[in-house]
Amino acid sequence: MIKILDTLSGQKKELVLDKNNRLNMFVCGPTVYDYIHIGNARTFVFFDVVAKYLKHKGWKVDYIQNITDIDDKIINKSRSENKKWKEIADSYFEEFKKDAMALGIDSPRYLRATNYIDEVKNQVKKLKKKGHVYLVENDGWYFDLKTFPEYGKLSKRTVEMSDDAISRIDESAKKRNMGDFVVWKLSDPSETEYWHDKELGHGRPGWHIEDTAITEKEFGPQYDLHGGGQDLIFPHHEAEITQQESASGKKPFVKYWMHVGFLINKDQKMSKSLGNFQTANELIKKHSKEVLRFFLLSGHYRTPIDFNDKVLKQSEAGINRIYEFIQKLNLAVGKGKDEAEDLLIAEIQKKFFEALDDDFNTSQAIASIFELIRRINARVTNNSLTRTGVKDIKKFLKKADEILGIIPSKRDEPSIEVKALIKDREKLREAGNFIDADKKRAQIEEMGYKIEDTVYGPLITRRT
Repeated sequence: MIKILDTLSGQKKELVLDKNNRLNMFVCGPTVYDYIHIGNARTFVFFDVVAKYLKHKGWKVDYIQNITDIDDKIINKSRSENKKWKEIADSYFEEFKKDAMALGIDSPRYLRATNYIDEVKNQVKKLKKKGHVYLVENDGWYFDLKTFPEYGKLSKRTVEMSDDAISRIDESAKKRNMGDFVVWKLSDPSETEYWHDKELGHGRPGWHIEDTAITEKEFGPQYDLHGGGQDLIFPHHEAEITQQESASGKKPFVKYWMHVGFLINKDQKMSKSLGNFQTANELIKKHSKEVLRFFLLSGHYRTPIDFNDKVLKQSEAGINRIYEFIQKLNLAVGKGKDEAEDLLIAEIQKKFFEALDDDFNTSQAIASIFELIRRINARVTNNSLTRTGVKDIKKFLKKADEILGIIPSKRDEPSIEVKALIKDREKLREAGNFIDADKKRAQIEEMGYKIEDTVYGPLITRRT
């Protein structure tokens, strides 16, 4: 049984599927006007794990991610660079797909907003017919929040609370209510970033409505799970609920809501607007996908995690420790006879899957892998595991990697001499002999390596 913390109810709820074990999942994708930053990547990596784990459990998952490929940011960038808006969108969509693949993300179907313009227009017309939207001349069609009394039920906010620093609210002096948002943005017919419609006028989709147009077409007016970053709860996801439930008359729009916490850079949320971000593209060039996924999954998805060089080095040391354990395991032939060890392995596997069943707690799942290494490592080294034990550990780690994607298949290995020095240095440190340990460090550095001590053990890298 899988339980998740549902943002709407604030309760942990069992994830219940239909009789065919099918789950429809939608996660908000990027606006393709620039490279995604590592904070965006946290959301995308996490939901990749969600999809992979559910598939591991035998569920049929249809996972969709939208691509916002028409938006003010794209248009502004195209004008500043003197390019066509579609050229900007196409280029950064391709870059996004490359970055996602480099991060080991391969679960979602990517659907572009501009391929659903007819669905957007139909949904706006439906809202118009029901009296939920109104026209602001020479501006656009806006949703009238007074027609949806439940507005704010996801974020626990009200229309009056909408004007603040974190809210992306459409500005217009002629709006009826402060929080009203545009569903169809009008333009001059001479502009190329728009589509014609006789009833609505020459225009393009509002930011919020593209998502509900896509999901209504692909899943129907109601579906199972919607995810995204915490910054999208208000106003974006609130607006999605408002327009879809108003258009269809069916509740709830979504059964389960999940939201991923921020990455924190020097005590601030990482974002492009604050200019304190690093792109995933930059980091992929410096670190392996396993290091980045380990880092992004090392904290519970709902809690903020700090981003800095130190935690990236700790993540690298962590995956190195797992890799080294597997290399030892590959040499083991299983000469032991103590079947109690087999029970220990089964116990730790149980902890791993229980952690993921409990609100996809990836940090606890990773901790169980290190518990296995800590408790079994000596027996692997002296080849005292049973043959069944060796086989079961390999099988478990293969499953864990298929879900989390944190175990490298190969790495740049230090020489045997360097490995021996590292081992000797660790023994000296454990004995409190730090003077001789520092001498070993100096020898290691003379051989072209740098050693840094982390919570997962020593991190060894080549000096540049």
